[in-house]
Parts: sequence; structure tokens; C-alpha cells
Amino acid sequence: MNKDITQLLGRILIAILFVPAGWGKLMGGFAGTVGYVASKGLPMPQVLAAGAIFCELFVGLALLVGFKTRWAALLLALFTVVAALFFHNFWAMSDVAAAATNKINFFKNLAIAGGLLFVYVAGPGRYSVDKA
Repeated sequence: MNKDITQLLGRILIAILFVPAGWGKLMGGFAGTVGYVASKGLPMPQVLAAGAIFCELFVGLALLVGFKTRWAALLLALFTVVAALFFHNFWAMSDVAAAATNKINFFKNLAIAGGLLFVYVAGPGRYSVDKA
């Protein structure tokens, strides 16, 4: 497969994770997202929930179309690692089943961040707004 098509496919596959999640939070899940952020003891849950929507939906769309791709990938990588640390902190969970599930999700988030770092380094490819 050609490099540019592969980079496009990679951006699409990563964006599939972020864009629908952000859309869902925006179109009906905002209160639930705020409650979930608050349940983790984080400050300013409304602001953090809005930040999650911004990252997932708008930065995810930027990654998808290849606009400011390197910065989008870097911001999403940072967002994903922070989400892993605060929302999948399996090491602090006493429920064995919840800890096991969150351990898997924690390492999946780290793997996604790793893929995003590859996008940051490699750029978007020719089939993008950036056309790198």
C-alpha cells in the first residue's frame, strides 16, 4: 500500500475513536461527562468536560482531515495520556474486575498515544489539508 494512503487510513482509524466520543458528549452526554469528571475529584468539571469535547471532536476532526496534523496528533496524545492517568487508574482500584478492565484501557490509551506520536513525527501525508 502506498505511504500516503496508509497515512490517510491511519488518521481515519484513529479519528474514529475520538470524533464520535466528542460528538456524543456534545449532543447529550455533557451532564454525564461532567458528573464523571467530578466523580474523579478533578477541579472545574464543566471546564474539563468542555475541554474533552474540544479535544475529541474538534481536534479529532483536524486529525481526520489533516489540518495542523502534527499539532493535533500531539495534543490528542497528551489528552489520551492524561485521560489514562485520571480515568483508568487501575492501581488505585480495590474491585478486581474494575481494576482489570481499567488496566486494559490504560494500556490501550498508552498505545493510542504512541500511534499519535508516530503521526506527529511522520506528518499527515499527501491526502490531507496540510499535504505534507
